[in-house]
Amino acid sequence: MPVPSRKLLMIPGPIEFDSDVLAAMATPAIGHVDPVFIEKFGASLEMLRKVFAAPTGQPFVLAGSGTLTWDATAANLVEPGENVLVINTGIFGDWFAECIEVYGGKTDSLRALFGDRPSLEQIEVALKAKTYKLVTITHVDTSSGVLQNVEDISALVKRVSPNTLIALDGVCSVGAEVIKQEEWGIDVVMTGSQKALGVPPGLAVMVVSKRAIDVAINRKTAPTTYFASFKKWLPIMQKYEARQASYFATPAVQLILALNVALTQIVAAQTTLDSRFEEHRVASKRVKDALESWGLKIVPVSRECAANTLTAVYYPAGVTGADFLPKVGARGVVLAGGLHPDHAAKYFRVGHMNVSVMNDSLNGHLDKTLNAIKAALQECGFKL
Repeated sequence: MPVPSRKLLMIPGPIEFDSDVLAAMATPAIGHVDPVFIEKFGASLEMLRKVFAAPTGQPFVLAGSGTLTWDATAANLVEPGENVLVINTGIFGDWFAECIEVYGGKTDSLRALFGDRPSLEQIEVALKAKTYKLVTITHVDTSSGVLQNVEDISALVKRVSPNTLIALDGVCSVGAEVIKQEEWGIDVVMTGSQKALGVPPGLAVMVVSKRAIDVAINRKTAPTTYFASFKKWLPIMQKYEARQASYFATPAVQLILALNVALTQIVAAQTTLDSRFEEHRVASKRVKDALESWGLKIVPVSRECAANTLTAVYYPAGVTGADFLPKVGARGVVLAGGLHPDHAAKYFRVGHMNVSVMNDSLNGHLDKTLNAIKAALQECGFKL
């Protein structure tokens, strides 16, 4: 069967994958209680603690998208009628709030103008006005390209409302943006496999603090989920980490084998995690500097609140997505259009994470992408 020619995928996820990670997906069938798989799964859970900087946290790896971690967080930690403060920087904050309300939580969304983030002063006022069971933060909202100041928000919550749990949506940040889960006192950090971790889509990954596990185990009402129940999955994760077979639902075996390869690359790399984060900062600056030098404007209101895993940028006057994006595609690069429903036609998004950053000197992904953008803009009639 002929393999179709493919384009370089430079969207905010799924991203380009390392060949060794893909090779792990192509292995022959193996059972979920096979000793080889048990070892790989157990080692992966241990490595997740290092990547999340949560030495005493409990990792969970479930078959599902990153969205499943929202359900797990809401269904296990929020009881019907409890209040949740959603610190909103885009559409993913809207959707997380919607998810929480499905499970009976009462949400208040703290918003800012598109491209900005709520101030610490606004957050403090909200925390003092009401008792919240949970505060949610979207680390990087891929609809806006906004990066949240998670360390400062976490410290604020600890000072003003210490009993409030903190949940971080790290779907577009884990593995590329600085996260120190335990040091910052974050109770839940959530992600999906297909972004900066560098594994094909299909795994919901999260690390949960002991405090949050205790809340879930001792809740007054039964969890409003079956598949995503911490009570169901906790002994399974513990058994696999102890290198013992266990079963509740069949894990995504090949994806977990691929996760093991990706995590090994991250944890056992010649560079430290801090160096990895710096590489992403440098790559982000390179992309943003180039786009702004051509006269384009990024969506975040400042570089301080701009993500390092993607760049959201407005189309220049006279250029539309319907004209521009196919021209980029014709040059072998796939970008993403706008996602926020109120602004979708005004901007496009460039993903830059994992192998496209860490191996750029070898694969040239950033140069190819910037060259395609530049040429497409010129073909659209825009003068750089």
